[in-house]
Amino acid sequence: MQKYNQITTDMIHELQSSLSVKQVVTDPDIIEPYSHDEVPDSHYAHMPDAVVFPETTEQVAAVVKFANQYLIPIIPRGAGTGLACGAVPSFGGIVLSLERMNRILEINSQSLYAVVEPGVRTDDVQKAVKAKGLFYAGDPCSGDSCFIGGNVATNAGGNKAVKYGTTRHQVYSLEVVMPSGDITTLGGRLEKNTTGYNLEQLIIGSEGTLGIVTKITLKLKPLPKNMIDLLAVFPDVESAIAIVSKVIKAGITPTCVEFMDTITIQSVEKFLNEKLPNSDVGNYIIIQVEADTEEALDDKSILLDELCTENGALSVLVADSQKIWRARKSFAEALRAESLTVAKEDIVVPVDQIASMMHEIVRMRETYGLITRTASHAGDGNIHLNILKCDTPDAEWDEKIQKFQQDLYSTVYRLGGKLSGEHGIGYKRKELMAEFTDPVELAAMKAIKKALDPNLILNPGKIFDVD
Repeated sequence: MQKYNQITTDMIHELQSSLSVKQVVTDPDIIEPYSHDEVPDSHYAHMPDAVVFPETTEQVAAVVKFANQYLIPIIPRGAGTGLACGAVPSFGGIVLSLERMNRILEINSQSLYAVVEPGVRTDDVQKAVKAKGLFYAGDPCSGDSCFIGGNVATNAGGNKAVKYGTTRHQVYSLEVVMPSGDITTLGGRLEKNTTGYNLEQLIIGSEGTLGIVTKITLKLKPLPKNMIDLLAVFPDVESAIAIVSKVIKAGITPTCVEFMDTITIQSVEKFLNEKLPNSDVGNYIIIQVEADTEEALDDKSILLDELCTENGALSVLVADSQKIWRARKSFAEALRAESLTVAKEDIVVPVDQIASMMHEIVRMRETYGLITRTASHAGDGNIHLNILKCDTPDAEWDEKIQKFQQDLYSTVYRLGGKLSGEHGIGYKRKELMAEFTDPVELAAMKAIKKALDPNLILNPGKIFDVD
């Protein structure tokens, strides 16, 4: 790995003169929250030497050039809601917080696009465009707190990925500060483009290792005319998961297909102090569908009811949308209320392998004597498997988790899956990335990193190590 320099007092003064005193902070009490993301394990935390708060693209570029000049690591950060330690300053250095670049610059209702800065909350984008009769399809569960820039950095998925795709499918173009400090715009407001390499898509999902996004042009759509949320309650996991492929084969393209198992439902119910339907016996499949007309929506709803009933559903209800989505999106908070330490796995498998994967998860849970909670973006194969530490002794916990992960990821890759569906690799899964990724593929990734960032100053130690 690259050897980095420590930031000196003179360097801090130079940065402050380039930006302002208030934009460059070194007070330990103020910068402590920037030593970690949403992962509570102190093992992953590391204090930065400074936190810088740029307000313009030019200021971001100046900080990156400074970091190159003095060989200082620089870590881009959004809202800090990540779950893979992707914004943790593993080598100290500068955390570059984009929270002050938080403007919605343009919403064009005629041409269906918006231009935003990276520090805008996803929920604020959704509300702003909805007020104009438009719709932004990106919908991560943390939308009320995460930033659009972080969504781009991790290629966030979320609930509506079944129909609309992940964040990369919502982006026209990016303004990016490259690792050299040069500013460029990648992509364009185009429906087709084969003009060289597709670099904007390379930046999306690169977790801040290849460039710092400072402006994003998002695709918008008209608001759906008619929409309904159905809650199908199944007696077991197998029948619940099996409905996914049957819905797709029936010619219905749902907006969302979400799964929660019985014990997870009960955990959320307790956290919210609110009774949920059939929580004593049920496994939930939440299906959201859209249609141009009420008649078409009724036809889809009837067909979904029939499919679920034929597949053994205990009941199929028209859900209280606000209540059911509050329950689904409270999943992470409910787990934290049960256990301060939670191992969060973000596996993804082919949709036709979800049932097999769920069966294997039950086997592993029993084999290793672990407490698990499971929710899934079932329509796209992304499973959020959470293991609760509770009162398990530290040494026993570490041993069990290590054995469990080896079994888990060996199974995931055997079924054609990958380590992460939407949370990313970051620092947390870096060793697993090295173990389970094809060496040729990994070498190609490292070659790209070295070519674009020869000084290795941009978010080092994430995804993989570079020799």
